[in-house]
Amino acid sequence: MGVNLSIEGGLAEIVLNRPDKMNALNDAMVAELNACLERAESERVRALILRGEGPAFSAGRDLGDADEGNEDAQAIIEATFNPLVKRIATFPAPTFASVHGACLGAGLGLALACDVVYIADDAKIGSPFARIGAVLDSGGHWFFVSRLGAHRALELIYTGRLISGTEAAAIGLVNQSMPKEALLEYTRKAAAHVARGPTAAFMESKRIVRRIDEEGLDLFAVLKLEAQAQGAAGRTADYKEGIGAFKQKRAPKFQGK
Repeated sequence: MGVNLSIEGGLAEIVLNRPDKMNALNDAMVAELNACLERAESERVRALILRGEGPAFSAGRDLGDADEGNEDAQAIIEATFNPLVKRIATFPAPTFASVHGACLGAGLGLALACDVVYIADDAKIGSPFARIGAVLDSGGHWFFVSRLGAHRALELIYTGRLISGTEAAAIGLVNQSMPKEALLEYTRKAAAHVARGPTAAFMESKRIVRRIDEEGLDLFAVLKLEAQAQGAAGRTADYKEGIGAFKQKRAPKFQGK
């Protein structure tokens, strides 16, 4: 299997498992990854981790399958990789990427589509497309510009410079970097903590944040969305439990609904 899924305690862990190819994504892996995401969603997991096995998170699309000069690159991107990035970005639970080694191309898009990205200090992340005469894809332009600004985005695209996990965290491209040996345990602990939280309320925030990014909403529009979300949260079992626990001075036991 090129992609593995485990689910325990409401926490799903999806592992890209083609280490001999640095988890480069071919059609079979994309199909397996979609199937894993579908199963995790159907089981209503409360948080999800995406990581890679072996020396890398993912080196991107498997270019060994490319038919240069003959293939329809637009069709491949629109039919294969864009839907996958969208699926991860809109997954109905908090998502965490645990990134080590190379994180490039489509692999970069998958990682940055997660809500939270933790990365190894010595990871290599960026846009190597300048080396092959291609264009950054899988949402890379949007992630770079929205997080780094146009000037940094274009510098990374033009030069093809790969940055370390330490630099990626320092400039705000990812959430946090740390030694590789601490990365997976840290990510698992963080994701497990979130999975025990009021994940229905978290999803209201996820939707608001996405609309701010995509629609450029102003303060007044966000105030209205927050009021609507608070109304929805107020009708959940988690809200009743949270308020009850607060009044009783005990730890809440959320169910994500």
